[in-house]
Amino acid sequence: MSALDADSEGEEGRFYIWTLEELRDVLGEDAEDAISWFGASERGNFEGRNILTRGEGEPPARLPEMRCRLYGARAQRVWPGLDDKRLCAWNALMISALADAGAVLRAPAYVEAARECADFVLASMRDPAGRLLRTYKDGEARLNAYLEDHAFLLEALLSLYEATFEPRWFVAAREIADATIDRFADPEHGGFFETSSDHERLVARRKDLEDNPIPAGNSSGAYGLLRLAALTGEHAYERHAEGVFRLVGRLAPQHPQAFAHLLQAIDFRLARVREVALVGEDLEPLDRAVRARFRPHLVLAGTLRADGEAGGDGAPPLLRGRTPVDGRAAAYVCEGFACRRPVTEPAELAALLDAS
Repeated sequence: MSALDADSEGEEGRFYIWTLEELRDVLGEDAEDAISWFGASERGNFEGRNILTRGEGEPPARLPEMRCRLYGARAQRVWPGLDDKRLCAWNALMISALADAGAVLRAPAYVEAARECADFVLASMRDPAGRLLRTYKDGEARLNAYLEDHAFLLEALLSLYEATFEPRWFVAAREIADATIDRFADPEHGGFFETSSDHERLVARRKDLEDNPIPAGNSSGAYGLLRLAALTGEHAYERHAEGVFRLVGRLAPQHPQAFAHLLQAIDFRLARVREVALVGEDLEPLDRAVRARFRPHLVLAGTLRADGEAGGDGAPPLLRGRTPVDGRAAAYVCEGFACRRPVTEPAELAALLDAS
């Protein structure tokens, strides 16, 4: 769901606002207590009417009943229009949030919700050629997807892979990344256009750069590509991310509120990034050690194979050649694909990750 409209009956906010007369008609003898608590007045706080706000101090004893009566009266009004189309980009943001929260909080329901949403987007929001589509409503997906749809989904699929270690999400993330580069990249000036190369012809292909109110497609694309480069060792992904930095890298620190996600990507690029590979049968203790602290400069890969065999079947290249140690689950902490000796104890892993 996207939003309820602000307008109804031709007036902005008409569904939500109240006059004193309306409050008195609905609440009767309770009206004066409600007027005082909600801060309503004859003048109003929105175009002569009142947006009801939470009062201070002790609430009226009958407040729950007042709210029910007000809600019942409001429900009889003409409702605003409902924009209930599903947007690829917004669903991708939710996938990221659910996957990250589910992994850190050990909340399987969150991870499963992220899986179901990702399955829906990949199965129902693509055209017959496999190209991503922007919107879905009434059983039909429509419109070429924009840069933000691709970029947000790239980040979401990487987060879902790190939460589940299911190779299918990594494979899908890589497909989205390659499509983004192929159809949106500006090879001459760097960065990415908002519309794809096969989009309908426009007067100009603009670039989305400011992270306000949600991340810009360029910021998200750069961050996702850097994470993908760390998991694959392929510097081509990194070079495309750096193309974004060349566009606004100097401007972003001067206006951080407008480039928050881009600054996160730049921070990742400049940091000492750890690439962690977990292999073996019981990865949970090692996985807990990784997630015990906020570690923004880290990418994580793991195997689900019961025999502990890593790599293959679309798994990240970071896993190739990594094996358990004496039958025990092991963690490999790497930088630039150069790895330290594997460790098997969560405390050892935490110490390696905490070392400067």
